[in-house]
Amino acid sequence: MSRKEVLLVTVPDPTGWNLPTTLPGAHLDAALAYAAAGVSVFPCAPSAKTPLTTRGFHDATTDPRRIRSWWSWMPEANIALRTGTRIDVVDVDVHGVGNGFPVLRTLQRDGLIDGWGAAVRSPSGGLHLYYPSDPNRPQGSWSRGRSHVDFRGTGGYIIAPPSTITAPDGTTAAYEMIAHGRRPRPVDADTLRDILTPTPPPAPQRQLPSGGVDEQIAERLSDWVARLAEGNRNAGLFWAACRLAEAGLSEDETTAALETAALSTGLEVRETRGTIHSAHRTITGSNSGGAVSSSSGRASASPEAGR
Repeated sequence: MSRKEVLLVTVPDPTGWNLPTTLPGAHLDAALAYAAAGVSVFPCAPSAKTPLTTRGFHDATTDPRRIRSWWSWMPEANIALRTGTRIDVVDVDVHGVGNGFPVLRTLQRDGLIDGWGAAVRSPSGGLHLYYPSDPNRPQGSWSRGRSHVDFRGTGGYIIAPPSTITAPDGTTAAYEMIAHGRRPRPVDADTLRDILTPTPPPAPQRQLPSGGVDEQIAERLSDWVARLAEGNRNAGLFWAACRLAEAGLSEDETTAALETAALSTGLEVRETRGTIHSAHRTITGSNSGGAVSSSSGRASASPEAGR
């Protein structure tokens, strides 16, 4: 196999998903190979994720004539696969503020991501797991940024090998196929989404007294935060902090009520305080006074800093 060929998995599956065993290095030939397997494609900007067609993934096609026309016009265009028909993708991100691999390991341990047919390493070091779509059960795309895990189904697309991405520092890296599965089957994306979405604790049964917050409610929220599982910790902390902010606690009071519980789950101090600050800013509709003084030790991080 030449260096320009990327190994793909052949998947004889009732869904009809059957990717080629080898993929040519030339983008046009690779796009045609995906299309021949029934996966609709469209071009994105070279070394980027921006669609080059007017309607993006809505223009995706398996028509060889249109595909040849697109890549004859832009031979180095990246290849985007429309998801939700032949393939679905679990996208595990790696960013400067965190990565989704701890969550992925938990999902794998619980047997929730078995059945992938192909594994692609993204240029950032993340992972795309390809699954055959269930034609009788379309699943919409969703994102859980705080877990750094997304799902690309109906209404989405993914950049595929042998496409490349140029980073802000000017370096370029390719999407690479790194493994294939033996018995591909559809993934239950709705279950994944529910697991990665924290379930709020039961609502208080009585009204808060005027002028303050019932200590039992703060304790209940603190206990709930302390039991949050990996993957739900930050989103759950944000939800609890919002409830205390709505009830009238100051940011310092919310921090005192929830910080110890949050730290016990493995969150860091900067991440915890940044999330609480973001929650108060969300509820009050202001910046809550902007950056907090260094004497309190609270980070003036953006809402994204602690994902």
